[in-house]
Amino acid sequence: MDVVRTLEELRELVPEPHVSLWEKDIGCIDESARTFVEASPFVLLATSAPDGTCDVTPRGDPAGSVLVLDEHTLVIADRRGNRRLDGIRNILENPHVGLLFVIPGRPDTVRVNGTARIVRDAPWFDRLEVQGTRPALAVVVTVEELFLHCAKAFLRAGLWEPESWPDPKAVPSQGAMAKAMRSLDVPAADIDAMLAEDAAENRY
Repeated sequence: MDVVRTLEELRELVPEPHVSLWEKDIGCIDESARTFVEASPFVLLATSAPDGTCDVTPRGDPAGSVLVLDEHTLVIADRRGNRRLDGIRNILENPHVGLLFVIPGRPDTVRVNGTARIVRDAPWFDRLEVQGTRPALAVVVTVEELFLHCAKAFLRAGLWEPESWPDPKAVPSQGAMAKAMRSLDVPAADIDAMLAEDAAENRY
């Protein structure tokens, strides 16, 4: 492999972008970004541990569940999951986070970078309640960078084009993958059924 090791080598292959692209970060949540965030039911949360290992976790809720407290503050509820707390543990030691907000059908996204805190109570906690369940924790993000990301990646992937999606039968199910990865002596169909039941009954 011919490995790129310096910024100079990198810029020989990829020229500097137009100055307008460096300046697209607005550093706050303006009204248009607020509308986008509040319409997004899905956000990816990227964190990093002090040793540099990284984690990205999906966060999903009904649109409007991410709270925009002011032009520099977002709140994301921490819902029930596998209790590994990978991202949450990272934030305790390294507060720097990245967020990618997605709206179904939209090929563009909103990217946010900033710092986060883990909060267990606040005056706005009741607003995080969904289906009668109030979260035990929330991630409060102080926005330092915010910008719109272009549509090219989603368009190349055909993400919202059903005709480009793979045949579900051609990809192993979650149960089949869990069985293979962990050498489980349980039928994949039984694992799928258990996971489906858990997702339906313990969503919140």
